[in-house]
Amino acid sequence: MKISLTAKRQGGVVKFLLSTLLLLALLGAAAASVGLTFFLREVSSQLPTTEEILSKQPSQASTILDRNGRVIAKLYEEDRTIVPLDRVSPWFIKAVLAAEDSEFYEHQGLSLSGIVRAVLVDLLHKKARQGGSTITQQLARNMFLSHEKKLSRKIKEAVLSLRLERVYTKDQILEMYVNTIYMGHGTYGIGSAAQVYFGKSPSDLTLSEASALAGLIAAPEYYSPLKNPSASKVRQRYVLNRMLELGWITAEQHKAAESTPLRLIGRRSPAKFQQEAPYFVSYILFKNLLPTYGTGTIYRGGLTIQTTLDLDIQRLAEKAFAHLKTEGALVALNPDTGEILAMVGGHNFDKSKFNRAVQAFRQPGSAFKPIVYATAMEAGYRPVDHLLDAPLSFPNGWAPKNYDGGYDGEVSIIDALTRSLNTPAVRLAQVVGIKAIKDTARAMGITSPYLPDDLSIALGSTSVTPLEMASAFSCFANGGYRITPFAIKEIRTPSGEVLEKNGPQLERAISPESALEMRTLLEQVVLWGTGKSASVAGYQVFGKTGTTNDWGDAWFVGGVPGLVAVVYAGNDNHKSLGPKATGGKIAAPIWREFVQGVVKVRKLPQRFQIPSDVNVEFIKLCRKTGFLATPSCPSSYLAVKSGQAPTALCPMHGASLSAANADPNAPQLLLSPMDDDYTVSKYSMRYGGSSPAASNPSNSTPNPVAVPTKTQKPQGTAAPAPNPSFNPYKADPSPSSEVEKKYENLLKKYNISD
Repeated sequence: MKISLTAKRQGGVVKFLLSTLLLLALLGAAAASVGLTFFLREVSSQLPTTEEILSKQPSQASTILDRNGRVIAKLYEEDRTIVPLDRVSPWFIKAVLAAEDSEFYEHQGLSLSGIVRAVLVDLLHKKARQGGSTITQQLARNMFLSHEKKLSRKIKEAVLSLRLERVYTKDQILEMYVNTIYMGHGTYGIGSAAQVYFGKSPSDLTLSEASALAGLIAAPEYYSPLKNPSASKVRQRYVLNRMLELGWITAEQHKAAESTPLRLIGRRSPAKFQQEAPYFVSYILFKNLLPTYGTGTIYRGGLTIQTTLDLDIQRLAEKAFAHLKTEGALVALNPDTGEILAMVGGHNFDKSKFNRAVQAFRQPGSAFKPIVYATAMEAGYRPVDHLLDAPLSFPNGWAPKNYDGGYDGEVSIIDALTRSLNTPAVRLAQVVGIKAIKDTARAMGITSPYLPDDLSIALGSTSVTPLEMASAFSCFANGGYRITPFAIKEIRTPSGEVLEKNGPQLERAISPESALEMRTLLEQVVLWGTGKSASVAGYQVFGKTGTTNDWGDAWFVGGVPGLVAVVYAGNDNHKSLGPKATGGKIAAPIWREFVQGVVKVRKLPQRFQIPSDVNVEFIKLCRKTGFLATPSCPSSYLAVKSGQAPTALCPMHGASLSAANADPNAPQLLLSPMDDDYTVSKYSMRYGGSSPAASNPSNSTPNPVAVPTKTQKPQGTAAPAPNPSFNPYKADPSPSSEVEKKYENLLKKYNISD
């Protein structure tokens, strides 16, 4: 059989062509393989390593708690609280799998059918449009990649998903997923979402709630039951239908869940501060947390910060403070420990970041006088001793006067402090010395740099903060110890490691005897003096009012067993509060309302406990003379150091003059260097009559008890007087505008936004 040459040639051409095509195909495949290898290598080089995957931790919100474990605030970039999978409702786990990836426990990170479907749609439309990602792919995207719909990102996502499946178990991947997904309204993960939407732990979610939350993962804002209830219901129904199709719930469970109304707790917007007590939170944030730990740890580290604040007491403080018509502050401490229990720095934190409880350096007026009198008690003087309430005039023109413009002559320290007389306080400052007063103030907790070096310190011309005053007055409640106010009890990491633990820091400031003398003196202020409007029925209350010149500032500082609180009222621009706007009228009623609530909430004891080793006697004394009280005397029970109290009854109100005259512990008249013989003669007390000579100048009856002869007068010249025209607020030590700027600068410094 012959074959034509043409046919042979044709066969050769075909073979050649086929061989060439095969070779080209092989070369193409090889090139594609090499290209794909290089491409995958390039893609892999852009992805995190296994070590980086293992070290990656999602950010968590730090939680600020009150002393009883209640949430005050959450600080976050992403509001997330990590919860273990075994503390998540099984209904939510099933609902998520049904809605997002029902084959999760069967594939190795990729769903081939899903990928093919996504690629075909993307090619058809010539751009990325289709989803179809597994839970592992979503986790890879959420933790390591962007959300842009590009083919290159999908390839990276696929490679990374395979890596995740090699590194983690399925349960670990699912746990990370439910803790990282965005769930609307600024929340990330089921831990925060369960709280925000339903106010409960994720372990307590019902089927109805779980299906609604699982449904919103696809489009959190659109399917939010808070924002779009109808769309949320449609999506919830879809999730329940999928669970029914998969056999994970019964028809009865489906029907019950779909028909059960969702009990939502309300709407919120994402923010850096989700909180109560904003002034307190800002205080600890910028004073302690950010300087110590930095922005990253505080806003992403998931710290648990337990504070000293008591939310019940804080709410009482805010309620009482709301009745103050001006600006001001209210701060409360536990005087035995220094724990800050409540802090109100103003009426509206959003409008003013100026925290007047700790940043407002203001004149306390007569509220500072107890520090002067405590200095005298420490120097050995007694509540029963006397001072002159008489005119004072200094060479530079300074002439301090009393509130009512009058003078009462010789008065007991009891009377002088209780009625807040000015000229006796100035004289006492001359007796004990300005340096001693400043030393006592420092010892008791006054840290202000604005203590004057002249006699105006006796009238409270210094500039102090309310928190300082609360610290100082705590000495009178706790037996003479200086406390260091603190706001943070403990800080823990998510793993439970303790980063910080704080407790009481007490140092001896004044003797327990002097502290007790002062406390009982200050109880008289509330019982019958300028602080009567601060009394709390059934409770021992001590305190002192304070009012500054031209009614610019009003204070009440005081305490009951287990609590010291300060109410300060004043305008930021230092304008007058109005005529007769005294501390007793403006601040004391608010203090009383607050404390009346606190004693019930905290179940505080009604009376102070007196340590058995304190060397004092409790004696019923005549408030006017300081001698033991007769039935006719205006009397009070006061503490006096053991062995220092008078033993004779009051000669002014019916008792023996000779016995009083013979009493070695009779009250002494403490004179200032400026008190000359004429002043002493004119204003000293006359026991032969019924009133001091100052109110009856014609009374020339000699003093049988001879108190004027029992005088103490310091040597040397008088202490310096202040400049009469001095205005402490001309150069305001804490102008509100500068504080606002400082707050903004702190936000920039720590790279956070309000």
